[in-house]
Amino acid sequence: MPIITISRGSYFYGKSIAEKLAQRLNYACVSRDEIIENLDKFHLPEIKLVRELKDAYSVLDRFPHGKKRFIAAIRSAILDRFLAGNVVYHGLVGHYFVSNISHVLKVRIISDIESRVAGEMARENISDEKARYILKKDDEERRKWAMFLYGVDIADPEAYNLVIRIGHLSEVDAVDIIAGTVGLSSFQETVESRAALADLALTSTVIRKLFDFPHVDVVSRDGRVKITLKVPEEQQSLIRDRVGQILSSIDEINEYMIHFDSYF
Repeated sequence: MPIITISRGSYFYGKSIAEKLAQRLNYACVSRDEIIENLDKFHLPEIKLVRELKDAYSVLDRFPHGKKRFIAAIRSAILDRFLAGNVVYHGLVGHYFVSNISHVLKVRIISDIESRVAGEMARENISDEKARYILKKDDEERRKWAMFLYGVDIADPEAYNLVIRIGHLSEVDAVDIIAGTVGLSSFQETVESRAALADLALTSTVIRKLFDFPHVDVVSRDGRVKITLKVPEEQQSLIRDRVGQILSSIDEINEYMIHFDSYF
């Protein structure tokens, strides 16, 4: 079944539309916050601390390879959930991890600034000036966060299949448009697209399991995994055994090969 990712430029429409759409399609609705809450099983202290975007930069920089570890953890969790299918995901850069997967419909929800300001004023009982300041700051933080972690501009329309502007169109209209689009043959799962997603998920699982090797390179294809590491020659035998033990716990691996590059 197709997967839907929703990124938002508006203050709250993305969540609301995702929930309505999931109900329409009888899909699960999963948010970025839910994904992060469930990352505690990875035992990463930086994951537990990152809740607000404004805190992300200083928090991740406190830990060795904190940025890479965070990306590996959240990517693995999102791809595992996508692999299960029947899901609407809403949150920053969910589309980034599956940019080349054809049965993922990638949606961006935006809204005109005046509607956003009016909504913020009503919700928070604040002035027009204060509302504009908060919204501008929120937009800047979201774009900085995506660029900091992934080098991605979340406002770039080329990253999406659909960009829908709420204003003249209502939330119900947006749900109708997305539901109609996801039914097109272009977004149906194929053997090839399913295999490509499985390869991505397995690669992410291996990288996440090998957290102790932050410079590891992993390539997966149909359950066959190639791991490349830079390790001093005198440690290679020990590292080979250790990596083999770690990989033995991943059921999706049919076979693996460990390659050591020159260490300088």
